[in-house]
Amino acid sequence: MRIAFAGTPAPAVPSLRALLDSPHHDVVAAITRPAARAGRGRRPVESPVAALAAEAGLPVLTPAKAGDPEFLAHLAELDVDCCAVVAYGALLPPSALAVPRHGWVNLHFSLLPAWRGAAPVQHAILAGDDVTGASTFLIEAGLDTGPVYGVVTESIRPDDTAGDLLERLSVSGAGLLAATMDGIADGSLVAVPQSGDGVSLAPKITVEDARIDWQQPGRPVERRVRACTPSPGAWTTFRDERLKLGPLTLRGSNDLAPGELRVGRADVAVGTASLDLQLGLVQPPGKRPMSAADWARGARIEPGERLA
Repeated sequence: MRIAFAGTPAPAVPSLRALLDSPHHDVVAAITRPAARAGRGRRPVESPVAALAAEAGLPVLTPAKAGDPEFLAHLAELDVDCCAVVAYGALLPPSALAVPRHGWVNLHFSLLPAWRGAAPVQHAILAGDDVTGASTFLIEAGLDTGPVYGVVTESIRPDDTAGDLLERLSVSGAGLLAATMDGIADGSLVAVPQSGDGVSLAPKITVEDARIDWQQPGRPVERRVRACTPSPGAWTTFRDERLKLGPLTLRGSNDLAPGELRVGRADVAVGTASLDLQLGLVQPPGKRPMSAADWARGARIEPGERLA
């Protein structure tokens, strides 16, 4: 089957590699977002998918919009049977969806219809889910509403960050996407409409969403930090400056007021509305991440000082 692969960030790379390695399919092009400016020099940096595609000798298409007539004409010329999609990051209008014979098939990192939207992994951790997974489905006009071809499941570990969980799902999901392409090609797979029950939404996590509210109970606070690691990064303020936070550890005590700090010999505790938490890595403005104990020694924290 002739396939065009659409994806942009690092979690899409295992899927592209799996399809390139498949003996059953011919990946004829990669579609990705245009190079983004990054770093101090603000130089254009190509996406991880573009880098792998170039290494594999694939044509790389970077339309500003998937509905651009020039892009649609190029896609039609490629004569693809299906477009495989993983975290492409752009809207696909009906004019684009209509081009491939078998449509556009998306790998989404949740067990649909749960967590439709841009941040399914983060929201699964935020909600305290024990199990999540990945689904392949046929893209239609609605937000992640199309019929499902297949799923894989993945347990959420107690210390998983969003980055940890997404890394595992990107690998298991790559196998699912390759198997889905196999089933579409040989006619053995039929997409099944999603259930109307169990629908939940997973909108993008913003920087403001990543601010920690110490008035919340300890377990939701701990989950929020993990859900926002590595991106957009959990944070709080100390002495009116932003302090970035790495994953926290729950403690058995409940001795501190919300946000109140207590510095021990080798650790730093902070209070919430319920259980106290132990700080892990922290990053003050303009400095590299460091242990909370090292930060506390340098900051000379006074008794009663708080995170806000």
